[in-house]
Amino acid sequence: MTAFSSSIAKNLVLNTDSYKASHWGQYRPGATATFSYAESRGGTYDRTVFFGLQTILKEYLSRTVSREDVEEAKALFEPHGVPFNFDGWMHVVEAHGGKLPVRIRAVPEGMVVPTHNVLFTVESTDPRAFWLPSYLETLLLRVWYPTTVATISWHIKRTIRRHLAETSDAPDSQLPFKLHDFGARGVSSLESAALGGLSHLVNFMGSDTVAAVLAARAYYREPMAAFSIPAAEHSTITSWGREGEVEAYRNMLRLFARPGKLVAVVSDSYDLFGALRTWGTTLKDEVIASGATLVIRPDSGVPEDIVAQCAVALDGYFGSDINGKGFKVLRHVRIIQGDGINEESIGRILLRLRERGFSADNVAFGMGGALLQQMNRDTQRFAMKCSAVLADGRWHDVNKDPLTDPGKASKKGRLSLYRSRATGALETRRIETTSATEYDDVLVPVWENGELLADWTLAEVRARAEEAGLPGAHR
Repeated sequence: MTAFSSSIAKNLVLNTDSYKASHWGQYRPGATATFSYAESRGGTYDRTVFFGLQTILKEYLSRTVSREDVEEAKALFEPHGVPFNFDGWMHVVEAHGGKLPVRIRAVPEGMVVPTHNVLFTVESTDPRAFWLPSYLETLLLRVWYPTTVATISWHIKRTIRRHLAETSDAPDSQLPFKLHDFGARGVSSLESAALGGLSHLVNFMGSDTVAAVLAARAYYREPMAAFSIPAAEHSTITSWGREGEVEAYRNMLRLFARPGKLVAVVSDSYDLFGALRTWGTTLKDEVIASGATLVIRPDSGVPEDIVAQCAVALDGYFGSDINGKGFKVLRHVRIIQGDGINEESIGRILLRLRERGFSADNVAFGMGGALLQQMNRDTQRFAMKCSAVLADGRWHDVNKDPLTDPGKASKKGRLSLYRSRATGALETRRIETTSATEYDDVLVPVWENGELLADWTLAEVRARAEEAGLPGAHR
C-alpha cells in the first residue's frame, strides 16, 4: 500500500487541479510541444506590478519528482476518479532526473506592466512531456496573489507620494514608512502572510508581519526588508484598568521613549479625546523631555474625521511648525491610523489634513485585511492560457473566444512582451513576426529544465517598482 506524504506541498505532481491529470490525452494528434502565457486581463488597476514568481520557482518548482511521488499520485488520482499519466511522469523521472522539462520566461520582477500584456510564458522542452505547461497552470498562476498585493501597495504609494510632494519638505525620506503592514492575523495562512507581506515590501519598508521579513531573506536575499517600532495594543493598556490609563501611558514612555526613537500608543480604549488631553497636559512634559516622537493611534471612528480632529487637538497641546510649503508639522507627536484603511480612505484622510493646513508628514497608515486579504484572482483578472501547439512539425494557433464573454478571449501564437524602440511603449507581439531592430524583448529566461536562471534581489525589485512610480515615468 502506498504511503502518503504528511505534507500537502511535498509532491509536485499533486500540486495541480484534478482535471489536469486527464489532459495529456486530450490534445490534438501529433502534439509534441505546447506554449502558454499568463496575463492580467484588466481589472481594478490599469497597470500591474509583477512580483512573486521567484518564490514559486524556489519553493515548489525546484523540487524534483521521484518514483515515489509518481506512485503516490497514481494511488490518489485513480480512486479519486480521474486517469493519471503514469508513463509520462515516469519519463520525467527517468529521462530528466525528476526535473521538469519546461522553459519559463518572465517580466523582470518589480516591473510595472499595462494590463492585457504577457507577464510570463511557459513552454515544454521534451516532446514526451508536451502537456506540462498547462499541468503547471494551477501552481504558476498563484503568482496572481503576490502580484496583486504589490500592485495595490504600489498604487497606494503613488497616492501618498502625491500628497507628500505637495505638503512635505522631505517626501522621499518619509514615503517608505508611510504604509505599515498590519495584515498577518487577517489572512488565510502563514504562507499568505509571508507572500502578501513580502509583496507589500516591494514598495514600503514598514511591517509587523514577521513572516514577510523571513520570506525576503529566503527568496530575495534581503537580510532586513522591514522595520517596526515598540507599540501598545488595547490589552496592554486596558490591563491597567480605566483608573490606571495614565500610568499605562507613562509606562510606555518609561520603557521605550528615547531621544530620536518612536513609540506608538493606541489611545481610544475609553475616550480618545480625553486621552489626547492626558497626553497634552498630564504627560506633555514627559513626552517632550524624552526626546522621542510619540505616535498616537486612534482606532475607531470615521477615519478622515478622526485623524483631522486628532491633528487639530494635538496642535493645540503640542504646537506645530510651518514647513517650507506652508503646512503645519506637529511637534513631538504623530498619528498612525490603522482602522478602516484602504486606498480610498487614505486619499480622503490626506485631503482632509491638507484642507486643515496639515502636512502629510503628520500621519502614517497601518493596513491589514484590505492590503493582504481583500482581493482575489479577478481583482486584476489573471489568466494563464495555452496559445500555441506544435503538431506534425508546425506551430498551430490556440485560443478561446467565447461569444458569451468577449472579455475572456485569449491570445494566439507564441508570444513575448516587447518595448518599441520608437515609442518606448510595451506591446505583446508574436515572436516570429517581431523585428529585432524595432523592438526589444522584455521577457528574460528565469527557469529552464529544473534550473533557476534569474535570481532577483529585493533591492533590484524595489528599484524597478520605484522608478516606474516616479512622476513622469513612462507608462
